[in-house]
Amino acid sequence: MRAVVPEALLAERRSRGLDRRDELWDGVLHMVPPPGDAHQGLSTELVMLLGPLAKRRGLVPRVETGLFRSGEDYRVPDQLYRLPDDGSSRGAEGAELVVEILSPQDETRAKLPWYDELGVREVLVIDPETRTATLYRAGRVAEPAYSEVLGVAFETIDGRLQLTWDGGEALV
Repeated sequence: MRAVVPEALLAERRSRGLDRRDELWDGVLHMVPPPGDAHQGLSTELVMLLGPLAKRRGLVPRVETGLFRSGEDYRVPDQLYRLPDDGSSRGAEGAELVVEILSPQDETRAKLPWYDELGVREVLVIDPETRTATLYRAGRVAEPAYSEVLGVAFETIDGRLQLTWDGGEALV
């Protein structure tokens, strides 16, 4: 849906911090609602598990950070894992792995070509209801869902997401 948004509403959103997940797609504003409890709970569990694994590989974990192609073209994934040199004062200028957790009526799948064009090596999309994980590499589904970036396999077992890595595993 496209809408003309009054400047007063945009200013109010900025003043209340409600715009921190908003995205600009080639200059077009996409107002993203805040994530629900199940979404945030899953994201928190994932970053607590994946963050230390990423750091061991020399990556910097970030949550809800802007990933920029330009000041008029950026997305705000749920998580991203980047090289140290890809950070900037505005967020991230590149990422090795992006994690998107699905929300009702979100635009995750529409972002996949953009992430690929930007050079993101992997995009992990997770459904918080079914706990299924789909890993994209070079714009295509990678089977099995094994992240080369983090060295982690993702599999749904009895309605829970199992993460397995060298030396460990966890259910979320």
